[in-house]
Amino acid sequence: MNNFFKIILVIIFIGLCNQNSFAIIQDDFVDKTLLDTQKPLTNRVYNYESTAYVPIKLKITSDIKSEKNLFEGQIIEFRTVRPVYCNHKILLDKNEIITAKVETIIKNGMNGIPASVILGDFQVPNVKPAQISQSYEKFGLDLSLIVYPIKWALTPLPPTGSLTNFIKGGHVKIKDSDTITIYYHPDWM
Repeated sequence: MNNFFKIILVIIFIGLCNQNSFAIIQDDFVDKTLLDTQKPLTNRVYNYESTAYVPIKLKITSDIKSEKNLFEGQIIEFRTVRPVYCNHKILLDKNEIITAKVETIIKNGMNGIPASVILGDFQVPNVKPAQISQSYEKFGLDLSLIVYPIKWALTPLPPTGSLTNFIKGGHVKIKDSDTITIYYHPDWM
């Protein structure tokens, strides 16, 4: 009986090896949907030892009233606030257009947790993307520092502490009066 199982296992193994069971399967859905996407930037040659940086101050061209008005992948335009100099040479002029992509949107939550928007993939003229800071995150109003002490103070009165769960955090707003700062690292490759 033991030899019988060995023969069966050998036949199954030979059958699997003869078929294309180890071949790579092409996914048609992925091939069709990812044709237009841009591959992410990968730095194969890098040296991040230098800590030198040049701040780039930006203002948004059109206000964002809430994270509800955004979608992931949306391109947002910024303008430089003032000229940017690096090694006594002008890198960017005043009012030069810089674009960023909305990478992540986190909605506001209960107990005063604020909304958040992460901007990334900054496209700066005449600058390699690997030399610009990775991302910028903007938060809404954080009410959790007020809500949690009230919640714990009301907990001895049975249902009242739970009612503070319904207080939501603030929405993300970016106005043209707000200045955001990204960093250019001239020594990075």
